[in-house]
Amino acid sequence: MKLMRVGQVGQERPAVMDADGQIRDVSGHFPDFDNLSVAPESLQALRGLDLAAMPVVAPGTRIGPCLAAVPNFYCIGLNYAQHAAESGMAPPSAPILFSKASTALAGPFDPVVLPAGVDKADWEVELGVVIGRSAFRVTQGDALAHVAGYCVVNDLSERAYQMDHGGQWIKGKSLPGFGPIGPWLVTADEVPDPQALRLTLDLNGERVQDGGTDDMIFSVAQIVSHLSQFLRLVPGDIIATGTPAGVGMGMKPQRFLRPGDVMELEVEGLGRQRQEVVAG
Repeated sequence: MKLMRVGQVGQERPAVMDADGQIRDVSGHFPDFDNLSVAPESLQALRGLDLAAMPVVAPGTRIGPCLAAVPNFYCIGLNYAQHAAESGMAPPSAPILFSKASTALAGPFDPVVLPAGVDKADWEVELGVVIGRSAFRVTQGDALAHVAGYCVVNDLSERAYQMDHGGQWIKGKSLPGFGPIGPWLVTADEVPDPQALRLTLDLNGERVQDGGTDDMIFSVAQIVSHLSQFLRLVPGDIIATGTPAGVGMGMKPQRFLRPGDVMELEVEGLGRQRQEVVAG
């Protein structure tokens, strides 16, 4: 299934894409898609709906973040071998974990606003993992059973805030709108191998990122299992699993986002995002 939320900011309604590509409004049965909606029993109830009887969403309706409530927005740094190389850093011996504020969530086609003083905003197309079952100290073999589905994430970063202000990376990751997710949450049954997905990002029509999840240093199963050794993952948590080579920080000379830039990004089977950069 492909779960999504449609409508103006703050007024989004839950919707599902049917087998014919029609977007169906399911708000008559689910008030919204929040963290509880991705639990196994909720997904089973959703599968039981007769989508053909649900209203069709009008074309052109805004698509919002695919989840309304995200308890935790985790990120994994330097998780692609080629990205670690372009950053001039050794591959990590364990997943590098940091957080992104859930207030950074945005729709996949919302403009990216650069507030005054933001001069080193960067792009990062990533595979997002959505947890569906509580996970604490699970094995790698059991880890994927705790995944509800997957989505596209643009882990936008303000590199000066991230690198030059001390402390944790979260400061450079959490500006409003710096966490577009969606357009859909694709349930795990439609993604048989999360380590066989292509990720791309075009900037102003130029392909700058083109990689595959087979270049991950730590697989989705390894990441979920590793995190669960130290904390309890809960339904609705999102894990952004790292980005391929091609970010602006790694270019020579470095290249950062400016008003008027357009990003178009895709993860195979999970849909496309498009964001225009505007001045705040």
